Amino acid sequence: MAGTKGKQTVRDMVLSLGLIVLAAWVIYLFIPHDETEQEPKRVDYRVELLTARRAASYPVAAPEGLPAAWKATSVRFQGDESDHWHLGFHDPEGQYVGIEQSAEKPSRFIPDATQDAKKTGTTQEIGDETWTRYEGDRYDALVLEGTDSITVVTGSASFTQLTKMAEALRTE
Repeated sequence: MAGTKGKQTVRDMVLSLGLIVLAAWVIYLFIPHDETEQEPKRVDYRVELLTARRAASYPVAAPEGLPAAWKATSVRFQGDESDHWHLGFHDPEGQYVGIEQSAEKPSRFIPDATQDAKKTGTTQEIGDETWTRYEGDRYDALVLEGTDSITVVTGSASFTQLTKMAEALRTE
């Protein structure tokens, strides 16, 4: 009797496992799966911008006059961390464009803001300013080193879109 009881236990365990797998598969079939990419939510950054402009040790930049197809998706001001201003957008082509500003040392801030993009040596005139191009595996960037802050326009978007953002930046 002992021998048959051991065989029944193994058989029962295999049958139980099969039933559990079958039940999990049926449940999976009936749970709705939305695999479409979610549209990012638009955020209103006006309050954070006013706060940052009052608190920061440098003139805080934000875009003016961009078409409505540019969607602000993230905003943050960290006054305790070198007055770090962040404003993120999705451009009309669905690519990310971010504005990063800080009073931190360039040697620390630029690699972080550009996701370790490398300086190309190419400069670009935008308005009255000379911006430096950076290229990276993840993000490209335009960098403006001022006397009291660094402004970085970075993201997965093309340099054409990064330039449009840089052209739209105003400090007041």
